[in-house]
Amino acid sequence: MILGKILESKRDEVAALPAPPARKASPPLPVLDILRRSHAQPLRLISEVKFKSPSAGNLSLVLNAGQRASAYAEAGAQMVSVLCDTPFFGGSFNDLALAKSELSMKRVPVLAKEFVIDERQLDHAYAYGADAVLLVVRIVDSETLRRLHTHALHIGLTPLVEVASELEITKALDLGARFIGINARDLDTLDLDTFDLGTLDLETVETDAIDGDAAEIGGAVTDAVEMDSLEIDLREEVSFETASLETTSLETRSLE
Repeated sequence: MILGKILESKRDEVAALPAPPARKASPPLPVLDILRRSHAQPLRLISEVKFKSPSAGNLSLVLNAGQRASAYAEAGAQMVSVLCDTPFFGGSFNDLALAKSELSMKRVPVLAKEFVIDERQLDHAYAYGADAVLLVVRIVDSETLRRLHTHALHIGLTPLVEVASELEITKALDLGARFIGINARDLDTLDLDTFDLGTLDLETVETDAIDGDAAEIGGAVTDAVEMDSLEIDLREEVSFETASLETTSLETRSLE
């Protein structure tokens, strides 16, 4: 399975990480304040910088990470996610720094999208300018997840805790997570199945949390699939030949 290969590679990578440099960017932005919205307000969009993927192969190299981030922000993205994994996704912490440099004056936060299994990765994300960091529940045990969540908060990063089942939602809530993302993609097969989200009970999410769905799209516009049981809009994967950029949509809402 692809996830197992990624994690095996990540363990070797983490073991070889040098000490992180000093952070040059300004202090991390208040991500939750920026993304939170009322039901009457438009969706908050997180756009993704990614140069390749195990499922799609090589993606556009027309723009570098900083240029993509700037284009996303100018188009209305409220946050930019940057892949930091090199072997499988063509990203790096340097891409994160480029994106942050371009967005530093725009008050658009940057999310370090990484398969985090060790605090050293969090320290590097912070050093290279991240405002938020992805924590995937299924790739670490509960004790490690709690340790990573605590360390992220300690150094000023906002953890986006990714879940794909009700059990994982429970784990996220047990952490006190305030930013929860629901992944519609099976990390083992990389298949996208938004319908599985309909089985998740989001009524358990605390009222001060932000939740959302994460699903890759190609292109600028897709139809929203309305699912009354979740009260969120899902983006389905589409083919859009003229698109040169790939984005990730994540609805964020203030639960009432």
